[in-house]
Amino acid sequence: MRLPEHAARAIAQLEAAGFETWAVGGCVRDSLRGTEPHDWDLCTAARPAQMQTVFAGERVLETGLRHGTLTLLTDGGPLEITTFRADGGYSDGRHPDGVRFVGRIEDDLARRDFTVGAMAWHPERGLCDPFGGRDDLQNGILRAVGDPDTRFQEDALRILRAVRFASKLGFTVEPETAAAMRRQVARLDCIAAERVREELTGMLCGRFVQRALMEFADVIGYVLPELTPMFGCNQQNPHHRYDVWEHSVRATGQVPAEPVLRWSMLLHDCGKPACKTVDEKGIGHFYGHPAVSRELAEGILTRLRFSNEDSARILLLVEQHDRPFGDTDKLLRRRLSRIGEARFRDLLAIKKGDVVGQGTHPGDIAWLYDMEQRLNRVLAEDACLSLRQLAVDGNDMGALGLSGPAVGEMLQALLDAVIDEQTDNTREALLACARARMEERHDE
Repeated sequence: MRLPEHAARAIAQLEAAGFETWAVGGCVRDSLRGTEPHDWDLCTAARPAQMQTVFAGERVLETGLRHGTLTLLTDGGPLEITTFRADGGYSDGRHPDGVRFVGRIEDDLARRDFTVGAMAWHPERGLCDPFGGRDDLQNGILRAVGDPDTRFQEDALRILRAVRFASKLGFTVEPETAAAMRRQVARLDCIAAERVREELTGMLCGRFVQRALMEFADVIGYVLPELTPMFGCNQQNPHHRYDVWEHSVRATGQVPAEPVLRWSMLLHDCGKPACKTVDEKGIGHFYGHPAVSRELAEGILTRLRFSNEDSARILLLVEQHDRPFGDTDKLLRRRLSRIGEARFRDLLAIKKGDVVGQGTHPGDIAWLYDMEQRLNRVLAEDACLSLRQLAVDGNDMGALGLSGPAVGEMLQALLDAVIDEQTDNTREALLACARARMEERHDE
């Protein structure tokens, strides 16, 4: 391992003052994996007041000082430096009731969640690994430090964090740790919705998300109970090889690792079990499932406190994932006008993932790539697809005598006429079209 200069300097300052100090936690884990840490955390024998003395005159944040944490602001990035400590009880199942400062790095590492994060490193003393984290890291195993039930009783969010690590790193959760996760899963009830959302989002964006979702479907189902009817729901349809859950899991892993797309893919078919019917030939159908999926998804997004912007994007994709684009450029332009380029490309990604997740008609993906080429061609033509691109505006409609809602209605009608190639996007042509429409209404 090689410490960045700002971390090495902070360690040197603390140790020059007589306080043993180590790099600790995720930065050690990531360095041993050969990946660049996002940030560096240090752990020290210095008490809070002693840290303040060592870094007097430097830029520091003292917001966590009561629990022994000081943030040193350096040109190389912020360093979170914490006094060696042991946590007290966790009466709320999330945060320690208090902390007790201790004198040994080993005692501090004992309070951490997983062995791969319970390692410390010093540029001269090397690696401190009292719980076998390096071996677990090399073997791709996620194991709780000490008694796993105790770790999850202390902080139930660690249950979802384990699933996130499995998804992100491809680790296998050690059997006793996995069993304890399931025994303690009800403790997730006390975790704030925002924290649940962030852990689930991190899990969904992992490289090994499909494996994690299949292995821990019961854990996911506990925090997202709306999804449990998907488990084992046989689709009985020639277009689908897998049940609703496995199809959704496979599709989720096929879209780019962007939170909105991954959430949309996970939720796109959640309404299918409620809509399932089987015809006289034994074929399963799911009429109306996009609308039901949207309703269920809206409940989940509201409960987990998604932003309005992300919710709107996800709900649009869930609701429209099964709606055909159409076979002509005219239909493509209409759809593009309604939802815009960004959402159209989102839908293309969702439809690609949906097709791959079906596992039955791989040739359908070629049609979607063809649609993408048509989209690019239409955009290159700089076609008029929005009201702001029209050669007339509200003032022109007012000059014709229109007012109130009639102005917007006429502008939308003119845009539709341009998109359908019924008129040119010139001021003269559009005004003539508007007059003709007004005369038709007058005659009626």
